[in-house]
Amino acid sequence: MNYKEAYDYGKLQLAAAGIAEAELDARLLLEHVCHTSRNDLLVHPLRELTLEEQDQFETNIGVRRNHVPLQHITGVQEFMGLEFVVNENVLIPRQDTELLVEEAMLLLHDRMHILDMCTGSGCILLSLLQYSNDCHGVGVDLSKEALEIAMENSRRLGIHAKFIQSDLFEKVEGKFDLILSNPPYIKTGEIEFLMEEVKNHDPRLALDGKEDGLYFYHKIANEAKKHLHRGGVLLFEIGYDQKDEVVSIMEQAGYCHVAVKKDLSEMDRVVTGIYLEVN
Repeated sequence: MNYKEAYDYGKLQLAAAGIAEAELDARLLLEHVCHTSRNDLLVHPLRELTLEEQDQFETNIGVRRNHVPLQHITGVQEFMGLEFVVNENVLIPRQDTELLVEEAMLLLHDRMHILDMCTGSGCILLSLLQYSNDCHGVGVDLSKEALEIAMENSRRLGIHAKFIQSDLFEKVEGKFDLILSNPPYIKTGEIEFLMEEVKNHDPRLALDGKEDGLYFYHKIANEAKKHLHRGGVLLFEIGYDQKDEVVSIMEQAGYCHVAVKKDLSEMDRVVTGIYLEVN
């Protein structure tokens, strides 16, 4: 089997299984197995796969046909130009979340202290530390398994951060200039209607925002005040239909200049607020 034949086989198999991006996923799985680049399909279509490569590729295609996320097969996901290790214990970093990082970067100054609540893979915190100077960061998650992935990413990327296993702010000490969170925000009753890759393979702990999807926004907005310097900023990623509720939560909690930022699809995606009271 040559390179083009393998690609054609993969995309047909995935399309037949109802995989939305069959062509892209087939190419990425082929590149993953053969350690090739995007240009190889165009430049070397007749390159023969080794028997080992062919066997592994066909196996991976079979796994993806069952709607196992591509990233769980390759073990990595790019985010903010960095490659993060992922598995079934963490939410796969998504492009939408890059907006949360970009908004935080607009506020960054040297030597800031940053807290990432519900850190998961650590992609938000580690990206901010990578693109800042002398900032210090703490990532918090309830899941021990998620924190193991975050620490592995910290080691692989050579970015120092502190990670704490804690039920929200229970074990958090000190104050911060920025607190960010992409909390669980899917309504419990809506999880079963999500795409298979999400509902069956993303950790439920990272998805379930309780009955109304707003539980963690209430908890974090109120508890974060004890851990923000005066003038500190709280930043949330939100669901596309949660703007009004989250803005109200933050204003009622005492945050000022609450603002909303849309993503590239013109969906409300990030809410920010400044805490000016003395605490």
